[in-house]
Amino acid sequence: MLKKFAVLLLLISLGNSSQLSAQTKEKPNVLFICVDDLRTELGAYGKHYVKSPNIDALAKSGALFTNHYVQVPTCGASRHAILTGMRPSKPIHISNNAIVEEISDQPEKSVPETFIHRFKQDGYHTVGIGKISHSADGLVYGYEEQPSTKRELPYSWSEMFFDPGKWKTGWNAFFAYENGENRQSLRKQVKPYEAGETNDQGYPDGLTTNLAISKLKELKKNGEPFFMAVGFFKPHLPFNAPKKYWDLYDEDKIPLSSNPDIPKNISLKSLHASGEFNQYALGEEKAGLDTQVSDAYARKLRHGYLASISYIDAQIGKLYQELKNLDLDKNTIIVIWGDHGWHLGDQRVWGKHTLFENALKSTLIINSTLPQHKAKKVRAIVESVDIYPSLLDMCGIDQIKPTDGESFEKHIKYNIPDTEEVAYSYFKNGISMRTKNYRLTKYFRDDQPVIELYDHHKGNAKEDKNIAKENSGIVKELMPLLEKGDTGIFTVTE
Repeated sequence: MLKKFAVLLLLISLGNSSQLSAQTKEKPNVLFICVDDLRTELGAYGKHYVKSPNIDALAKSGALFTNHYVQVPTCGASRHAILTGMRPSKPIHISNNAIVEEISDQPEKSVPETFIHRFKQDGYHTVGIGKISHSADGLVYGYEEQPSTKRELPYSWSEMFFDPGKWKTGWNAFFAYENGENRQSLRKQVKPYEAGETNDQGYPDGLTTNLAISKLKELKKNGEPFFMAVGFFKPHLPFNAPKKYWDLYDEDKIPLSSNPDIPKNISLKSLHASGEFNQYALGEEKAGLDTQVSDAYARKLRHGYLASISYIDAQIGKLYQELKNLDLDKNTIIVIWGDHGWHLGDQRVWGKHTLFENALKSTLIINSTLPQHKAKKVRAIVESVDIYPSLLDMCGIDQIKPTDGESFEKHIKYNIPDTEEVAYSYFKNGISMRTKNYRLTKYFRDDQPVIELYDHHKGNAKEDKNIAKENSGIVKELMPLLEKGDTGIFTVTE
């Protein structure tokens, strides 16, 4: 009898061990949240005047990357880099048409078109909602055209959704105003901001949240591992958000840029005249390199940007609450990624599209149940191209395509910087390199100077003076490292 009992205990033990092993090997889900034009303007990054409690909470309990840099400071090209894990190597790669030209018309191959496709190949159910690639709804068509049925990423998604609401198309929704009109329909006779007397669903990002919540419930029932990407529009121009988010701020107390002037010792070709911003023709003032907007208007614009962030923060809070309601938070990796930064009057620019810190540094937060991701500030310099191999690493998926990026899991786990920590970015006929202490930029143009060096010792990120001329030794020392990032994309001068 004792012998039989011992055998029974052994079988139970083996069964429990097998069950535990199966649980251990359970694939984690991924909720990948893309936020358009989100620089590190969050409470989690020390900007305590920003009302972003939900994102801040995820950052506090997860891994907050304090030095994440994008490859290209424009939407479509930045997304092409992160999706493929590759730095730009030809001119189309710094264009918003990069994905359409390089991916959309290709036949399916064993080599995945994106890291999302690789998740799908590995058995994940992949769902796209909102702006993940460059297109507002994942379909290929022009701003003022009717939507096509052609997917921008033809093989990455098991399912793809978007609710354009009263705006009827994805691109109309992207430039939406509360009354159902949009920048195109109003022929740009619009302001660059709006405080709408409406609820969260009165703008498209609220509809995207509702779709995502509905889909999470379905995915819970299905029980298979999923990769869900949710793309939010704000705080991209126009800075439109429900009035209740504007009301979170006292406009008179919103800080102005600490660096509003053109940097010393540069060519104006390194900046731009805020053309995208000035398309909003009813704005009270025009921005430009020849003059600054007034302090009052700068505060109004920054107010709109902050209100838009708070609006998106609320949407992310709703998604996380639904994960908890469905008991999915215990096995879901949450990624919050800003596709690039934005100049809020810094260096006299309103917009992205430069090789300065303000345009290249963006939000990156990873929150998961993995112990190494808990309450970490990751100070290592990482690039968007690193996200591809890192997510595969976290989920135990084999990487079958080489990438320019490298997994940053070691940085999260040990928080020990490499000796050669560097991030490369490309735009305006130039290559910029960020190291721990410096930003070095080389332009392939006739206008002098073509070399810019900025000192980032002690966290000084103003980039208000090019010090290359008086620090030729530092430039000489850093140049071989910058040249490692020269992919041959710029071979001729302007």
